[in-house]
Amino acid sequence: MMNFETLAEKLVDPIKKSVTTIPQPTVKALKKAKDEADEGGKVQLEAMLKAINVGGKEEIPICQDTGVPTFFITVGHSFPAINEIGKLKSSLTSAVRKATEEVPLRPNTVHPITEENPGDNTGRNIPYIEWNITTGKNLKITYLPKGGGSENMSQLTMMTPGKGLKGVKEIVLDRIASMEGKPCPPTTVGVGLGGGANIAMNLAKEAILRPIGERHEEEKIANLERELLEKANELGVGPMGVGGKPTVLDIKIDYAHRHPASFPVGIIPQCWANRRVTVTVNPDGSVEVVD
Repeated sequence: MMNFETLAEKLVDPIKKSVTTIPQPTVKALKKAKDEADEGGKVQLEAMLKAINVGGKEEIPICQDTGVPTFFITVGHSFPAINEIGKLKSSLTSAVRKATEEVPLRPNTVHPITEENPGDNTGRNIPYIEWNITTGKNLKITYLPKGGGSENMSQLTMMTPGKGLKGVKEIVLDRIASMEGKPCPPTTVGVGLGGGANIAMNLAKEAILRPIGERHEEEKIANLERELLEKANELGVGPMGVGGKPTVLDIKIDYAHRHPASFPVGIIPQCWANRRVTVTVNPDGSVEVVD
């Protein structure tokens, strides 16, 4: 039987890992970017790489903004504790509270009306949890510590469908240009197409979880990712907005079929750090970091 209290304790270290280390594909991309950047950009990228090095060695957050806790859950229909999966929410909340105190994480959850901060990174609907049920016996948990600077640059456009693919390209590139240095570039940009307003934004946020360099499984979408990535890096925004290249490390696109009268285009950038962690919870209750 799954012990959800013990699971909460096991998740503290992965949460710590998510804010003190960077996925290796991102590190490689930043090193490559430094070699290709102009002098001003090199200074910024060197500072980023230094922060990664210090964070890993000292086991402290790479950035002081440790984000609002967000979890993406994928649970197999044959997971042994599927009938008790509702208990997972309290486990995740407990893990966030423990991590806030022990890592520590900056308390980032504020009541939108009273501005009260509970001080433990929890609150109404926080940590936020996205649920997905699939086949299999395992439970996969991804933790996304996304900061305010990049989140503030998110955009939803309800595009006129007649503008088609040309309109999509214009919206994405115009947004990347207008963000300038605010989302702490070079960014990873998630783009969600179709569905409804909430679906497009959800797709955009989940898209940034894919590793740097990984293309969409559909060739037409993969080609669009490549095209937009190339054009985005011709905009000249550069690392932290100082000019030059790169502006973007990667562009990730996903889509849902849409209503004939609607064409939502959701855009959510992620800062250069591209922080996250994914763990698998096995049927025996053991936890394994997989990304």
